[in-house]
Amino acid sequence: MHESERYLLILSVLREKPVATVKELVALTKSSEATIRRDISVLHQRTKLRKIRGGVEALHPPTMGLSGRPFTYNSNFNIEKKRAIAEAAVALCEDNEAIIINGGTTTFQMVHFLANRRMQVFTNSLPIADHLLNNSKNMVVVPGGTIYREQNIILSPFENDGSKHFSARKMFMGAQGVSTLGIMEVDPLVIQAEEKLINQADDLIVLVDSDKFARRSSLVLCPLTRAATIITDDGIKDETRDMIEQSGVNLIVVSPHSSDAEKSEVS
Repeated sequence: MHESERYLLILSVLREKPVATVKELVALTKSSEATIRRDISVLHQRTKLRKIRGGVEALHPPTMGLSGRPFTYNSNFNIEKKRAIAEAAVALCEDNEAIIINGGTTTFQMVHFLANRRMQVFTNSLPIADHLLNNSKNMVVVPGGTIYREQNIILSPFENDGSKHFSARKMFMGAQGVSTLGIMEVDPLVIQAEEKLINQADDLIVLVDSDKFARRSSLVLCPLTRAATIITDDGIKDETRDMIEQSGVNLIVVSPHSSDAEKSEVS
């Protein structure tokens, strides 16, 4: 293999992953270790990569992320609304009940009200799992998969991530948006994970602040009627109330300034 071909092959590897070892590159190019080390030195001098002990590192590592804003960014918005919504969500839980809490900044607020409860909690959220482990007596179960740092969640495209072995009475989740089209998300992998979790719960409870009813996404997770209950704040518009009630979904409206909740049920 000509040296220019080896250079292209080495650089193509670093477009797929941030680090490669000399051993990997030797096997890939079918070249000697001495040849690969010379190639690495040349590419390092040309500032095409960074030479490290035992291998190479990409100057601009490929990103493996999800669509949507990072957890730390979203957690600062509408915090009072999220906390009131979360408090109403935990009020629906019974002690010793098995529940699923999907990752998100609104669902994360549930941890504060679960502190004195004893539940079986399945969650793909690292912040939720960490907080409950350190500040409560709840049993915590997490799935297997890849950790997505920005969103602080664990996701897997495979069926054997452990979720199918957990059966829950209720699943609590947020959403990117809610409309007549249904409950919407922004990333296909998130939708795939949420579909698996929804199937493991009797009732789906959606936690969204009123701003989410004005948002749209190209990806629909499920019809609005799949939700048993939607919990939101008192900024909800009358036409949105009508949409939810006409769908037959139970609606809970809370005020961020009090713990009282106005609950309207539609049979």
